[in-house]
Amino acid sequence: MHVQLLHIGNEQSPLLVIDNFVAQPELLVAYACRQQFVANSPYYPGVRAAAPLQYQQLLLQSLQPTLLEVFALPQRQLSFSVCHYSIVTTPPTQLKLLQRIPHFDTVEPHALAAVHYLFQGDLGGTAFYRHRKTGFETIDHNRMPDYYRSLESENDGPNLPKSDAGYIQSDTPLFEQIANPPGLFNRLVIYPRNLLHSGHIPTSSLLSADPRTGRLTISSFIDCQP
Repeated sequence: MHVQLLHIGNEQSPLLVIDNFVAQPELLVAYACRQQFVANSPYYPGVRAAAPLQYQQLLLQSLQPTLLEVFALPQRQLSFSVCHYSIVTTPPTQLKLLQRIPHFDTVEPHALAAVHYLFQGDLGGTAFYRHRKTGFETIDHNRMPDYYRSLESENDGPNLPKSDAGYIQSDTPLFEQIANPPGLFNRLVIYPRNLLHSGHIPTSSLLSADPRTGRLTISSFIDCQP
């Protein structure tokens, strides 16, 4: 593994970028090819299937001390609330509004997200953003009311992305991109779940549901046990 720690944006949020995460990533792709993918979320623009339990064990065995240190987590056992294969399949013209702008996963502290890229070619990574009006890059309990009020005030404005805007690509009138590490085969990125972020899906991406050719990732939510 090659581990790189970045600090992004004005808030200098930690972002781990880990290359060559597993020794035989092709086995994870082969496992995915034997699974049944389904659309199970109104927010995720694609299909999902459960990842193997051994993957969760490997990630924690390999990285738990690093995660505790880098993200200043309490000295507790870590666990997974989500760990599944994901493939983006929704055409850009069919996205809902919330899929066309950055989002955050939770306002809870000490909650992490991990994305492991298992595709070949330029199918994009994960990009991170600052909301221009508020200046927020992360959303916590205190910021959430102001952030939602600001979004509501922009809801009917001229800068709201139109229905044909597709996946967010870079800076927009409402959001400024602060980081966009490329999605490379066998690269794992880990970041706080309260960061504003979005999948970076190039307009030329082949949105196939086939794990061998589509934008296959393993997406995980990692939590500190109480």
